[in-house]
Amino acid sequence: MSVLVYTESEQGKFKKTAFEVASYAKAIADQMETTVTAITVNAGDVSELGNYGVDKVLNVSNGDLDKFNANAYASAIAQAAKKEDAKVVVVSASADSKYLAPILAISLDAGYASNVVEAPSSISPFTVKRTAFTNKAFNMTTINTDIKVVGVSQNSYGLVESSGNVSSEDFSPSLPSIGVNVQSVDKAKDKVTIADAEIVVSAGRGLKGPENWGMIEELAEVLGAATACSKPVSDLGWRPHGEHVGQTGKPVASNLYIAIGISGAIQHLAGINASKIKVVINTDPEAPFFKAADYGVVGDAFVVVPALIEKLKAFKAQNA
Repeated sequence: MSVLVYTESEQGKFKKTAFEVASYAKAIADQMETTVTAITVNAGDVSELGNYGVDKVLNVSNGDLDKFNANAYASAIAQAAKKEDAKVVVVSASADSKYLAPILAISLDAGYASNVVEAPSSISPFTVKRTAFTNKAFNMTTINTDIKVVGVSQNSYGLVESSGNVSSEDFSPSLPSIGVNVQSVDKAKDKVTIADAEIVVSAGRGLKGPENWGMIEELAEVLGAATACSKPVSDLGWRPHGEHVGQTGKPVASNLYIAIGISGAIQHLAGINASKIKVVINTDPEAPFFKAADYGVVGDAFVVVPALIEKLKAFKAQNA
């Protein structure tokens, strides 16, 4: 028996979330006095997983899985869980994992707890802490089924290194008919993705037009951050819809979220509430975002942001 963890990768490289869920699985395994087995799909070098507590890797290599399909991925993970007699299966809170997790839970007749932010407070009964009400509160959830599926919120548990050796073996699950033909996938290149970013720089209609986004991209580059935007901005076509964050866009759980020229509609705040530190820059001192922010700057973005960029560049030059 072991704890099974699904470690996501892209183009053969593990995402940061893979190491976070591996760290989380290791914490559960220590409480249960067992080992951690990871399942990977078309991943490259798996040895790095050993640095985060993984003892064994089941490596699935199948060209049919190059494009994500929830049914196929859930089936592969379920078969791995049965092979390892896993009583706990850990996944991330990425869009893909949130899609496959309910299917996986049904396949295993398991209870599923999403948005988990801490290691279990108890193994018997199995109890975890989760966010609720769009990250405004927490609840303690007990999973009573024999098998448990746990979805870990991004940047909640963190990366915990754990020395050890990892073994690897090929795993060839039987896959259901995929039934979906993916023609193409368009992704931003040479940029930090919103899903993996520890820092997100986001802007709204206060930027007045797409021609002014250069300073947002420059600030993001200085910080090593991802760029994002509010819904009205993406609706106007100023920025790609893939950058829209909020309740109706992509959820953000970054360590630092900087909102520039965004008033703070309730739908936007609901999507970014999981971020640890929120900073707002706005000319309107009554903007709703100031009530949710940890730090606020009342000022013109066209003055504040360039000054901030210069200060950050100077700081980096002095501490290089």
